[in-house]
Amino acid sequence: MSRHTPRRAPKTAAKESFVRIIGGQWRSRRLPFVATEGLRPTPDRVRETLFNWLQGVTSGARCLDLCAGSGALGFEALSRGASSLVFVEQSHQVARALQSNMQQLKVQNAEVVTASALEWLDSRATDETERFDLVFMDPPFRQGLVAPLCALLERRNLLAERAMIYIECERELVLPPLPADWVLYREKQAGQVSYRLYERQSQA
Repeated sequence: MSRHTPRRAPKTAAKESFVRIIGGQWRSRRLPFVATEGLRPTPDRVRETLFNWLQGVTSGARCLDLCAGSGALGFEALSRGASSLVFVEQSHQVARALQSNMQQLKVQNAEVVTASALEWLDSRATDETERFDLVFMDPPFRQGLVAPLCALLERRNLLAERAMIYIECERELVLPPLPADWVLYREKQAGQVSYRLYERQSQA
């Protein structure tokens, strides 16, 4: 009787993940990203809604993508004519993927900063000449980052007078008090996510 040696199941390659750009010059381009734990690219439908809200705002805007992750929001803004963009991403592996996608798209008007969003904001000088017109904020869920990130944006004087600030968070989160001159412009929910767009209106 011959001895039967069970065959090992073949190893399956890790599934490559992609994010698709919805509109603009790179419409329908698929960009790979590192599927690390907790990384949640903003879904296509949510991005489509957001950039409909931002019609007339994105083109020419100086943008900041905090906790950038896959870069879905930042690349969408660049595709739609943003004049400049800063990606801030803590993970070195994820940041390298952002750099690689920038090279593929031949992006010349963006940079990747590998740092904690909180630490990077806190290190900014209050007399920076550049002010951001559009900020994307999609921090990891359930880590209490929304309030301190919002506070630092104001404290470090990083926002243009009529800046738009997008906040994506877990649906159950009750938002803490935000800066007094941030006025809710639009809000919506999708699945387990709540997303809101604020307009900064300087108080007279």
